[in-house]
Formats: sequence, structure tokens, C-alpha cells
Amino acid sequence: MVSAARAKYTIDELARAAGTTVRSVRVYHERGVLPPPQVKGRTGYYSPEHLQRVHTISRLLDRGIKLNGIKELLAALDRGDDLGDVLGVGETDAPATAAPSDSISATDLQERFAEVPNGLARVVAAGIYEPVDAMTYRVADRLLAGFVDQLTAVGLPAEAVLGELERMRADCDRIARRTVDLLHREAWDPYRRSERTPADLVELSEQVRVARTLPGQVAAGLVTQLIDRELGHDVELSELLNKM
Repeated sequence: MVSAARAKYTIDELARAAGTTVRSVRVYHERGVLPPPQVKGRTGYYSPEHLQRVHTISRLLDRGIKLNGIKELLAALDRGDDLGDVLGVGETDAPATAAPSDSISATDLQERFAEVPNGLARVVAAGIYEPVDAMTYRVADRLLAGFVDQLTAVGLPAEAVLGELERMRADCDRIARRTVDLLHREAWDPYRRSERTPADLVELSEQVRVARTLPGQVAAGLVTQLIDRELGHDVELSELLNKM
């Protein structure tokens, strides 16, 4: 259950931290998916739990779940109910192409993340796993699952790895939103003001094509470069690695 304790964000700060809008936050309140803030004087303040809840709502919306369904799902998660039951997903809903190795029992998945607070709910909200039925889950995103599996396999704690993945996803979400904003300002708006000739449409299509893929490629390369730089700044770690 989201608590109003440790309140620290105004509604503007919450929206900015979550990468969303004040209007969206207000809609979440109106639809009953976000608990009210702690009111001091005439100002409402939100806690880190509120921020995490807004991130979860955004991820579920990205997965095509409507706000009414999200309200039911979040209430069930707060009660500790099974996600398969809440979503009403049956065995016949599993795609025929799903590989057996991608499936895991609810018991095994819960045990795998037993040391992570709300571990089962968090790996589902992060888009790593999804329910097949009340007893079975499957990998929803192999890239994300591989990130968690590989880092935990070399001994990093699951809670720390999952937390880093959640922060990384929030960072990527901000990059995506900025890219789309750029397209709106510099591609779509000029196209709407143009004569909308076939040449104008070709130019818009090419701008969208490049902007869809290039930020991810550049971000991946930059992250690797910057990790190497940070490792190089750690003198003790660098000396140890050089001896290996």
C-alpha cells in the first residue's frame, strides 16, 4: 500500500521525477489509481512510494492496460493476490511460439526474487515477466530478463540489479520522450505547416525512421564509453583489474 509518509514532492516535482505531466497525475487521482498526497497547509506532498506507483502505472499503460484494469491490478498487488487471477489470463492465451524455457512457475519465480521486497510485482511491472495463468509466468522481454539473469549470475544482489534496471528504464523513458518531443517540434509541426507534398512526406518519414533507431544506438555506445571512463577513474579497481 502506498504510504504518505516521507512526503517530499509537490505535484510538479512528482510529475517531473516520473517523466509524466501534472495533468496525468491528476487523472490518476481521479481514477483512483494513485492515493492522495499528504496535505500540509494548502499544498499536497508526495512520497517516494507515490513516485514508484506512478512509474508502475506508466509501465502498465505502456503494456496496453487501461486505467480501470490498472486500478484493479494495483489493488490486487497491494492485497498480495495472484496476477494471473487478476488479469484473467488463461493457458489458452499463451502464444504458440512461446518457448518452454521462457516459462517459469509462479512458485519458482517468487522464490527467485524472495529477497526483493514486492519482488514478483516489481518484475512484472518492469516488463520482465508476465502471467500466463494463475500458476505460470513467462519471460515478457528477453533483453531485460537477460540483464537481470547475467548480473545476478555473477553474484550481484537481485534487489540491487532490479533497482538499477528500474532506474535505467526511467532514464530510457526520458530519452524516448525527449526524442518524440524533438520530432513533434522539428519534424511534425513543420510538416503540418508545409504544403504536404509527397516530398514533404518522404522527408518526414525519413526523419522519423532515423529518430526511432539512432538515439538507442548512440545511448548504448555512450553508456559503454562512460562506464569505462568511470572504471578508469577508480584507481584501486583499475590496478586490480590490470593485474588479472
